[in-house]
Amino acid sequence: MGKVGNVIVGQSGGPTSVINSSLAGVFAMAKKLGCEKVYGMRHGIQGLLDDWIIDMSEYVKNDMDIELLKRTPSSYLGSCRFKLPAVEKGNESFEKIFQILMKYDIKFFFYIGGNDSMDTISKLQDYGKTIGSDIRFMGVPKTIDNDLALTDHTPGFGSVAKYVSTMMKEVILDSAVYCRQKIVTVVEVMGRNAGWLTGATALAKGEDCEGVDLIYLPELPFSVEKCIEDTEKLFKEKDSVVIAISEGVTDANGESISAAVANSSKVDAFGHKALTGTGHFLAEEIGRRLGCKTRPIELSSLQRCGSHMASATDIEEAFQVGGAAVKAALEGKSGYMVILKRLSTDPYKCVTDIKDIHEIANVEKKVPREWINEEGNGVTQEFVDYCRPLIQGEVLPVMINGLPLHIVLPKDV
Repeated sequence: MGKVGNVIVGQSGGPTSVINSSLAGVFAMAKKLGCEKVYGMRHGIQGLLDDWIIDMSEYVKNDMDIELLKRTPSSYLGSCRFKLPAVEKGNESFEKIFQILMKYDIKFFFYIGGNDSMDTISKLQDYGKTIGSDIRFMGVPKTIDNDLALTDHTPGFGSVAKYVSTMMKEVILDSAVYCRQKIVTVVEVMGRNAGWLTGATALAKGEDCEGVDLIYLPELPFSVEKCIEDTEKLFKEKDSVVIAISEGVTDANGESISAAVANSSKVDAFGHKALTGTGHFLAEEIGRRLGCKTRPIELSSLQRCGSHMASATDIEEAFQVGGAAVKAALEGKSGYMVILKRLSTDPYKCVTDIKDIHEIANVEKKVPREWINEEGNGVTQEFVDYCRPLIQGEVLPVMINGLPLHIVLPKDV
């Protein structure tokens, strides 16, 4: 196949343990299909505006590098949270972006990220149309939150589901070592408006684990009073209660239960308020009201960087969506995001497809009400059945001196 033009790829938003597998998929497929240069944006669209661009072939040189990239957490190229303005012909930011893309003779543009990243793709696609650009723009899905519309699930979610359910099994065992001592362990899980990750803690239940006792998602209003009632009922049967709660739960008025969160003035470029303290707040309230020992645990960024526990299914699907985006672009598609389409759950089978970016950008997919139990403190078997295939399989890291080996860019790049 002859040379077909230059590619540029970037990463945006919070990283995942498999976002670099999607980057590897874009890179490998672009090389396979004859793209001349594969450029990388350092720190996403923000870096692009500063003309901070590298030739990826200088750093990813062989199949071993690609395999290491698939196993490396965080965002290899660096990330950003940068909101482009509304599309308007003659806008300075858009003009600068397209001038830089022309400078590098870019024909295909790929952005790996979540909702905010898809907003970026939709705006670049629309602006490109206003100026008659022939650059093709494609979104590659990524988010641990699993909240992108139209796709069955997002790369990154399966690995975090595997991580949090594993951690919950270990926390449950640890919290039950003492007898005749009432103790509540509150584990705060990432999730602003969608509770997919917190719900995934239900996967901990099995023959060797009784599972999480109470699970609270942000899809339903949260009541501290109801949570304490639920805990008191469980104390009649057991000494140790383990609670999983989404960081973003709010009360019936839409206010965060944590004063620390409610009073936070820190927001990112997209207006998202920094979330912290929900688990600590709830643990303190339960301890004060019930007079029992409590222990708050905040998994925080550990959830999204645990590549040592990544799902093989997740890694492979992340790689596939990167490659599928390149194929679609070279076939003439622009203004789309690659999605994962589930054909069956048992046996699990999933394929890639594409959907119009405008149907996805700024649309949030939440856990269906019917997948949350009637009491609002757990999830249904249907939710568990949906999640379980996504955590299957292990990919062993490459170990050096007892620790995982990763591929990283030099500091001066």
